[in-house]
Amino acid sequence: MTQALFYLMPPMEPRSTTNHTDSDLTISATTALIEMYQLACHVAKQAFIKQQSVYIHCQNKEVAFEIDELLWQFEPTAFVPHNLKGEGPATGSPVEIGFDRLGANKSRQLLINLADQVPPFAVNFGQIIDFVANDQQHKAVARERYRQYRDLGVELTTQNLATHPFN
Repeated sequence: MTQALFYLMPPMEPRSTTNHTDSDLTISATTALIEMYQLACHVAKQAFIKQQSVYIHCQNKEVAFEIDELLWQFEPTAFVPHNLKGEGPATGSPVEIGFDRLGANKSRQLLINLADQVPPFAVNFGQIIDFVANDQQHKAVARERYRQYRDLGVELTTQNLATHPFN
């Protein structure tokens, strides 16, 4: 049975006690996503260390390129071999990044979902990692994904990173 773990992102530090404008909310949502992307890269690194093959599913091409760039920014001693779907060696690298509805080019153990929806191929993985960003807009989208996974029969768990940090 496929298992999914939702990481609940910790609260962000408050910027000020003044009234928030629309641009403050946009900055907050953007910051929440960046923190989520960074954690996704660390999850991919930990999976690589455990010799698990990973597919990171992104919302779109721009996010896929951003994840690719974040993985290149790890220190040289912590390099995570990765490629965008359709690039790299014929046998694939341990971490593949994509955004289409077809999923990974080969069978992989772990799906890291960074898209707004549950991808149609999600149940082909033994393990799924998903995230609940700490802003209201993204929480609502994550709740819908949670329902979608449940409807697919996926076993669901959560980990609140505010009380149980990622290790």
